[in-house]
Amino acid sequence: MKFEIDFKTIESVAGPLVVVGKQGNAKYNEIVKIRLHDGEQRLGQVLETTDKSAVVQVFGPTSGINVDNTSVSFLGETFMIGVGESMLGRIFDGQGRPKDGGPAIAYDQRRDINGYPINPAARAMPSDFIETGISSIDGLDTLVRGQKLPIFSSSGLPHNQLTAQIMRQATVKNQSEGFAAVFAGIGITYDDAQYFINEFRKTGSFKRTVAFMNLADDPSIERILTPRLALTTAEYLAYDQGMHVLVILNDMTNYAEALRELSSAREEVPGRRGYPGYMYTDLASIYERAGVVKGRKGSITQLNVVTMPSDDVTHPIPDLTGYITEGQIYMSRELTNKGIYPPVQPLGSLSRLMGNGIGQGKTREDHKNVSDQLYGAYAKAQDAKSLSAIVGAEALSESDRMYLKFGDDFENNFIRQGTYERRTIEDTLAIGWNLLSELPERELTRIKSEFIAKYYKKDKGK
Repeated sequence: MKFEIDFKTIESVAGPLVVVGKQGNAKYNEIVKIRLHDGEQRLGQVLETTDKSAVVQVFGPTSGINVDNTSVSFLGETFMIGVGESMLGRIFDGQGRPKDGGPAIAYDQRRDINGYPINPAARAMPSDFIETGISSIDGLDTLVRGQKLPIFSSSGLPHNQLTAQIMRQATVKNQSEGFAAVFAGIGITYDDAQYFINEFRKTGSFKRTVAFMNLADDPSIERILTPRLALTTAEYLAYDQGMHVLVILNDMTNYAEALRELSSAREEVPGRRGYPGYMYTDLASIYERAGVVKGRKGSITQLNVVTMPSDDVTHPIPDLTGYITEGQIYMSRELTNKGIYPPVQPLGSLSRLMGNGIGQGKTREDHKNVSDQLYGAYAKAQDAKSLSAIVGAEALSESDRMYLKFGDDFENNFIRQGTYERRTIEDTLAIGWNLLSELPERELTRIKSEFIAKYYKKDKGK
């Protein structure tokens, strides 16, 4: 039996932090229960401890906390969440409490939300293709099971629509294990949260989805918890239930802002642009929870939305994220202004594990060659576009005009796609070959001759 001892030794309250005196036995990350004079209870977490005091982070507002008649009890454990398969199809708040009005959850066990590091020797190399149904991702920046691939976006771009579409459509090719999705809304608006819930429900994908919603008007301190709650749930579904789990964390910029707010409240020495110097390590503790473990059927794949302040890809949040993850999907404001959805810019995007998940037996034998040739041709189209802006389209060579047309056709036929349009990888490669067949065969320098003989449409080439 666990006894709770109340301490009425609160020394000060500063923002979301409470300093409790005489706490030499308090442990880092230990959960505390705060009881106000009117009987209201709130939870907190120990962030710092010395022989004389403990700094407690409150999960919620600190209004009403009085240093004279508020008591604090230390629970002797870190933040835990109950996990169970019955969580599928349910919605939780930023502290892991059901918020959809459904029946009580039958939890199988309780787990520490900080998780446990995966032994590097136990990791298997990600190598299975995840079909998102979106050509600009499947064809050019393939997502691989167990990968962590961020979506670099900006304010006003349709990253919500893109992530919702991926969650509706994603499947693992040639795998019999169940597929589940875990969504974490971090500091999102009520309208955005409702959009995701409606999208999941009306398409029937909600029965295989677990959603955690930390809204913009919720305590910002909950944003530190929300991604960890989602990942702990994903680890249970993946490694205990053998499912392939896709985790979407939207938006990690809001998480980093909460981290900066907490660091400022603790009066820590700031790093770049005021963010704490340990932000790289903190982000890594989240991103590195994706992967494939040897001997386990399940896996965790991460897609993390990172909105870049002022469209600045060198901002500390996307910059550090790029160091930890395996590429990025880059959303373009220029394509959005053209009315193209999804506005995934191929020349700014990269999937470093793409080579492991494509080819014969996974997608198709010509996939890599087609991807390379489309990249090369589109890069030439962008060069021709830049030259046209200087000298005018009439002054371009015949070759430049050909690539200029290819660029427009590529954006309108390959990148442009309906919000509810799902393309198989075969559909995507067929569109790619239709576009490449508009070019003379001599231009296909990155494709093997046997693939040209099999797929190139000579009647379209010039």
